[in-house]
Amino acid sequence: MKKILFIVCLLFGLNLSFSQTDNVTEQKIDSYIKEVIELNEIPGAALAVIKDGKIVYEKYYGKASIEENKAVDKNTAFKIFSTTKLITSVGIFQLIEKGKLTLEDPISKYLENLPEDWQEIKIKNLLTHSSGLPDIVQFEDIPFSLPYTEKISLLSKKPMQFVTGNQYRYNQTNYLFLAKIIEKITSLTFEEYILSNQFPKAKSSVFFLSNFGQITPRGAIRYNYNTETKKYEKNNYNSGPDSHSANGLNLTLTEFLKWNQNLDNDIYLKEETRYNMWKPYPFANNTDRFAYGWEIVPVNKTLSYGFTGGNETAFRKFIDNNLTIIFLSNGHKYSNLYVQSQVINHVASIVDKSLVDDYLLSGEKINQDFLKLEITKSEQNYLNTKKNHPDWNFEYRLNVIGYTLLSHGRINDAIKVFELNVKENPNSGNAYDSLADVYFKNNQLQDSKKNYKKTLELSPENTNAKEMLEKIEKKLNEKS
Repeated sequence: MKKILFIVCLLFGLNLSFSQTDNVTEQKIDSYIKEVIELNEIPGAALAVIKDGKIVYEKYYGKASIEENKAVDKNTAFKIFSTTKLITSVGIFQLIEKGKLTLEDPISKYLENLPEDWQEIKIKNLLTHSSGLPDIVQFEDIPFSLPYTEKISLLSKKPMQFVTGNQYRYNQTNYLFLAKIIEKITSLTFEEYILSNQFPKAKSSVFFLSNFGQITPRGAIRYNYNTETKKYEKNNYNSGPDSHSANGLNLTLTEFLKWNQNLDNDIYLKEETRYNMWKPYPFANNTDRFAYGWEIVPVNKTLSYGFTGGNETAFRKFIDNNLTIIFLSNGHKYSNLYVQSQVINHVASIVDKSLVDDYLLSGEKINQDFLKLEITKSEQNYLNTKKNHPDWNFEYRLNVIGYTLLSHGRINDAIKVFELNVKENPNSGNAYDSLADVYFKNNQLQDSKKNYKKTLELSPENTNAKEMLEKIEKKLNEKS
């Protein structure tokens, strides 16, 4: 009897210990997310953490609609933007499993009237953004409203970006073609194929819509922060139905959780197929790293797989740790600081200590310091970090912070950040180019001229610096 009582007490103690651990983790995530939402003034968000096949965190924050004071909840469908590409990728691999196509198939097998340069581009090149195709969203003379055939006719006259297979370059044309290939093979619309094969039981909680200005009953409104009025405004961007495979999926966090469970449980794909989808593509430049539709992100030397969208959503799987994190939101005040990726990395470090990445977490803190602290204090904090870790490089981060401050009217602070970046990276032509840019915007023409010249010394191919020097000379001559 005493032995049984001891075992019961032991089990109770273990359960209590696990419960306390879970509570502490939940509190840490709560505290962190509250800070992120407050600093970035995020209107609405949702976060879920899946560990060892169980949902250990699922919460909703803020407003789906500011105007209607409508809270985010389980029924809120978020626009997931380019995170849609993960769903498109799974759709392609479902067809591969069924023997309907292969990664090595040339796209000319399914698409007609392609120029010669495009004929031998393969399915794998579309998935891995290694096609070199001209990016359809970059050309003002190819409006979204044009019929597909007219778009491609115009696009076919544009030059290739690089030799197919050489490198990674994010490109919306790739996913437009994947959608058309799916339609050719299945005789279904892209939307019908994806919904029937990945969301067969979902109704109004999953739908395609790339017109961000169109209001739907369940949809969270996408907001852009106006740096002049210091208020959020509704985003009315409309890229049309042809972009549905790249950015058009809207779904609730609940449905995204079901999708992830089905992916993990081999409902959509066999395990072997999933792992083939996550293999790195062998780019010819031996530098870039990307899987077949999935971004590969190292966190404390552990590889994770997923994608982000619109600078507002992110989905990431830490396969070796049996961990998945989903973050959805509908606006950020500082949209170019990749808050969604920072959230994934930070939450992962809270849930699994093996994923604590000091470099990534320090980078996030540097962002936060420059946004919320007085400039000399944030600069000193940065220098302290560098003193302890002189091998860490934050050139890109400082550059993004500088332009973020500039866009929010803090031009003097931006100048100090760009000056710091040049001091930290004296051999970077890009650092000098950015400093010259902000000097020019502040009408410090001589300082701008000096730094553009330094840019050309370090980066002779920088055409922007050459053009800006001509513009500065013209302005200086007008003044004299």
